[in-house]
Amino acid sequence: MNGFLPHLMRIAELRQETPDVRTLCLEFADRSVASGFEWRAGQFALFSSFGAGECVFTIANPPTRGGRIECTFKRLGKVTTSLERLSTGELVGFRGPYGNSFDVEGWRGRNLVFVGGGIGMAAVAAPLRYVLDRREEYGEVVLLNGARTVPDVVYKDEMQEWEAIDGVRVVRAVDPGGEEPGWKGEVGLIPAVFERLGLKPDGRTVVVCGPPVMLHFMLLTLDKLGYSREQVVTTLENRMTCGVGHCGRCNVGRFVVCRDGPVVTAARLNDLPEDL
Repeated sequence: MNGFLPHLMRIAELRQETPDVRTLCLEFADRSVASGFEWRAGQFALFSSFGAGECVFTIANPPTRGGRIECTFKRLGKVTTSLERLSTGELVGFRGPYGNSFDVEGWRGRNLVFVGGGIGMAAVAAPLRYVLDRREEYGEVVLLNGARTVPDVVYKDEMQEWEAIDGVRVVRAVDPGGEEPGWKGEVGLIPAVFERLGLKPDGRTVVVCGPPVMLHFMLLTLDKLGYSREQVVTTLENRMTCGVGHCGRCNVGRFVVCRDGPVVTAARLNDLPEDL
């Protein structure tokens, strides 16, 4: 498949996750393209709304759930607003996949923790779903999902399915003041909630994605708890525009997010310039 060539995809299904977050389930208009399409958990693509432009989103479903491509996005600007206005059956442009991926095969047998803050849940969704689809190959799985308020929690229905799986623990948290009557989850910022969980390092891999300020304090918390930077993995979507390392919008020193990432260990982050 030509990674530079956009393909037409039809919206087969859509889900309104929160008031300003939507998931699109897409199918290739040309079924012959679909038969040869492959990707890995953690890769991203560029999705376009005709007349508005294109945006970078992580492919939210893993290859274990092939046949469709899913993206989850937050309404923030011109393109995402245009995408949100589309209905089932309408067409969007798609090009990809790009970038590297999570080492899901190397995680076999390990205990795993997935931490997603806000729309950052979309970035950890593919590796999490991959692991759940091959549940017997992995150890204990903990998901910590944080949001500003209860209405801002994404994947609400699916999380109920996840927590019913043996060996899977789902912890929901909202910021102080974001709770509602009847809320049964945690209240607090994600780093503080993570610390209260009492998860010892002991060979765990932690996958974390969210706003930069959350990531900063999560790394400090993980350092304090004794996690090595090699145990911690994140994914970056820093000003990516072309997706193929040519435009220079996501260059940080010699590191090009769309070509050398977006998946990196926290140890790799230590080697990157501070402006990342």
